[in-house]
Amino acid sequence: MRITGITTNDVRFPTSLQSDGSDAMHPDPDYSAAYVTLHTDGAHEGHGLTFTIGRGNELCVAAIESLAPIVVGRDTDDLFADLGSFWRAITGDSQLRWVGPHKGVIHLATTAIVNAVWDLRARSADQALWQLLCSLSPTEIVDLVDWTYLADYCDPGAARERLEELAPGRAGRIATLTAGGYPAYTTTPGWLGYDDDTLVELSRRALDEGFVGIKYKVGADLARDRHRLALARDTIGADVLLMTDANQRWGVNQAIAWVNELAEFDLHWIEEPTHPDDVLGHAAIARAVAPVRVATGEMAANQLVFKQLLQADAIGIAQIDSCRLGGVNEVVATLLLAAHADVPVCPHAGGVGLCQYVQHLAAFDVVAVSGTTEGRMTETANHLHEHFVESIDLHGGRYWPSTAPGYSVELRPESIAEFEFATGSYWSHR
Repeated sequence: MRITGITTNDVRFPTSLQSDGSDAMHPDPDYSAAYVTLHTDGAHEGHGLTFTIGRGNELCVAAIESLAPIVVGRDTDDLFADLGSFWRAITGDSQLRWVGPHKGVIHLATTAIVNAVWDLRARSADQALWQLLCSLSPTEIVDLVDWTYLADYCDPGAARERLEELAPGRAGRIATLTAGGYPAYTTTPGWLGYDDDTLVELSRRALDEGFVGIKYKVGADLARDRHRLALARDTIGADVLLMTDANQRWGVNQAIAWVNELAEFDLHWIEEPTHPDDVLGHAAIARAVAPVRVATGEMAANQLVFKQLLQADAIGIAQIDSCRLGGVNEVVATLLLAAHADVPVCPHAGGVGLCQYVQHLAAFDVVAVSGTTEGRMTETANHLHEHFVESIDLHGGRYWPSTAPGYSVELRPESIAEFEFATGSYWSHR
């Protein structure tokens, strides 16, 4: 089978109209996807996307088209045989490196293509992506990673040994996962633009749905945050985990002061308290707000940033993002780094397609990398799942692993026709 071409789509959903997704830094997001389809001369296509919040989505689409020659024309047998080399090729193009390898728009575009290749491989193998990853040997998993800038912290041989120690228990953990699901928390009640009644109503609904925790956005106004968190804690009670997320709003000193003001509400973590590149700032905050944990990763540009966050003891929770990192390969690298540091991974999700993606990544982590769900849960938000051919199976406050072949992010054709920007039926007359 050969990859014969790529189709790209700029798909945007008007979530800003209801303040869905709103936070202290992003008050009016229109959840969007730069969507890619890999066409082949065989029986399967590959589907991938990267997530944005509106303006700039067209830049990701253009960057995908710039990267297309690296994959179009490739024989899939050769491609699938060494996806580690493919990742190094797509992130190491000698000219594109100058415009931002491992960060920014070019890295977001890398995500869409790399994930589409993995979707194609899983479909060709008639396996869900997590099942495919869990079928790989420890050596094959380690070989997916570019260790150039990581080996001084986490030796690939040691990573392989850890995987080998866990390998005999994979079948048992798969059975446990498929029988009991993977714990989830929800952000749906916590968007900053929601009024008090909506916060309370959706929090009660989340309790009824069985979620282990709820996350609330903070950071715009301290008095308002205290009011909202008091409402939240009164609604959900003392036993449900309450997380907060500042979305990079604060400087280091402000973050320390603000979090300590909110600590009385028994925060499980503070997410993204400062600029995502400020590793030492995160470390200072972590020391000053303990025992509140610092969580970050949604905007961590690459595996090297995660390496430094872990080296500096700057985070107590690692939040992989399936679109910010450069596709499956870099997620695998980050999972191995977090396991080396013994820091639990709680994937970031929500947005467009992120829940679809992370159900596979969380399952792979528990089966093959960490070997446990202790201290781990995956985010969800109740938005836009209906636009995917295969929506997530989320009930009882838990993700239930997919068994459909692929990576679960194929968009419905009618959704593309309606929400493609600016020619789709929704946008064309607005």
